[in-house]
Amino acid sequence: MSLQSLALIDSWPVPTAAAGVVRADGTVLGVAGPAGRRFPLASVTKPLAAYAVLVAHEEGAAEFDEPAGPPGSTVRHLLAHTSGLAFDEHRATAPPGERRLYSNAGFEQLGDHVAKATDIPFAEYLRQAVLEPLGMTSTTLEGSPAKDGVSTVEDLLRFAAEVQAPRLLDPRTVAEAMSVQYPGTKGVLPGYGHQNPNDWGLGFEIRAAKSPHWTGGSSSPRTFGHFGQSGTFLWVDPDAGLACVALADRAFGPWAVEAWPAFTDAVLAEARTA
Repeated sequence: MSLQSLALIDSWPVPTAAAGVVRADGTVLGVAGPAGRRFPLASVTKPLAAYAVLVAHEEGAAEFDEPAGPPGSTVRHLLAHTSGLAFDEHRATAPPGERRLYSNAGFEQLGDHVAKATDIPFAEYLRQAVLEPLGMTSTTLEGSPAKDGVSTVEDLLRFAAEVQAPRLLDPRTVAEAMSVQYPGTKGVLPGYGHQNPNDWGLGFEIRAAKSPHWTGGSSSPRTFGHFGQSGTFLWVDPDAGLACVALADRAFGPWAVEAWPAFTDAVLAEARTA
């Protein structure tokens, strides 16, 4: 079976796009576009980096509640964007746990923290802990763990299957990562404005009741994932039992705000009746 709704990417105003859908058992329901082409991920890098941090946690190299980042902050604060660090600057602008301040700097400090704890450069740790075991041979981290990943739809479908049915991690660890951290925390969702609350897990954004949002109107509140400013997204909808990846080579903007929710709704509607 191949989902016909994936063909909607052909109508997107982008030079190139690719997309795919996968179930928890690894069954790929369909792909469209050049699924083996490497695209810059921008912030879709963060879920990959977060998964490596979760592995480090299970290995005993990085406890969630140990100090990391600015004074008073922990690994958990950094993963949940509540460390108080600024967006792209390594300076604190609020006390830890007070607001959801989305921070690239926070993920860079996470990478440094894990690298020091394991004595392995973070890009190499990510490769050994996540990419290699999942067969993600076309995926690399080429700089910041916040935004400098490069990957393919084929590789990200492998990752999306893993997140739905973990093999590298204890499912309880993944369940915690997909649970709201610091409930009730408000903040700005980049590209979509102020959200109260702005729910987030450990490295994964949680849809909840956010509006507007980049997922679909029919996406379940438990949907989690991430989108990137390079025109990329990955979401997992546990209620639907599937995940979707889309990569493009046009920066996020009004085109994506319009196209992505309709695309997601079409994918969910078709998958539910398949």
